[in-house]
Amino acid sequence: MAASLARLGRFARPLATRAVGTTSAHLDNESWLSKLLVRKIEPTKESHSRMLSDKEVIYELLTHDVKPQHNEEYLVNYQNSVKLVHDRKLQCELVASWKVSVGDQDQCLHLWKYTGGFASIDNARKVLTVDKEYTTLEKTRGKMLRARNLQFLLAFSYWPQIIPRAGGNLYEIRSYTLKPGTMIEWGNNWARAINYRRNNDEAYAAFFSQVGRLYNVHHIWCYPDLQVRKETREAAWRMPGWDECVAYTVPLIREMDSRILHPTSFSPTQ
Repeated sequence: MAASLARLGRFARPLATRAVGTTSAHLDNESWLSKLLVRKIEPTKESHSRMLSDKEVIYELLTHDVKPQHNEEYLVNYQNSVKLVHDRKLQCELVASWKVSVGDQDQCLHLWKYTGGFASIDNARKVLTVDKEYTTLEKTRGKMLRARNLQFLLAFSYWPQIIPRAGGNLYEIRSYTLKPGTMIEWGNNWARAINYRRNNDEAYAAFFSQVGRLYNVHHIWCYPDLQVRKETREAAWRMPGWDECVAYTVPLIREMDSRILHPTSFSPTQ
């Protein structure tokens, strides 16, 4: 019976700590009930952005749904836009650019990094909105799109530093919509969970939203191919402690989505 309860506890909603009361002190730390308890998050007056991110760097994630007949033309247009922005030296740089191969078809994602906080974003927009060459490219590109979305993100401080990868990789972006008020709890558990996923250097980047869809988290992983992805994920489940991290974080999620990405020819990370 205890084994059955343990399996149930892996994905059940964790019980509130106060519901157990003083009896929890007498439970073995490895018991099935102790794994159901949410780790205590101390009350704080700090915003979660200050607690979870330690840099004044803003990331911009652009999502473009491209009309199928314009895929090649769109990529040429966007590459020209990237070159123009870099030439203007606006405290921003393209970090990565991907095409979705599994998930939302005919979709492209572009990740930009702004140094200098939101002030650098304000300055870049002021410069580019009066740049005729840039606005012409943007107007032309708009006719090729079915939809577009923009988010401003902060990077989780406990995630490994973002480093460009050499060619031949695929990426997976796993996007989560969390329940409001659970971001610190998510970060608290993933600060431990990431230690189970560093052995193969697959952790590329992780962000939480500041502007746009809120309580949105993106974890981006890098693999040589789909088979290695499968083997790496299965290996994590064999490591003691990984299942506990999943048990704590799954109840915090409202929605989740996974997309397989391949870098564009002009992406800084391949």
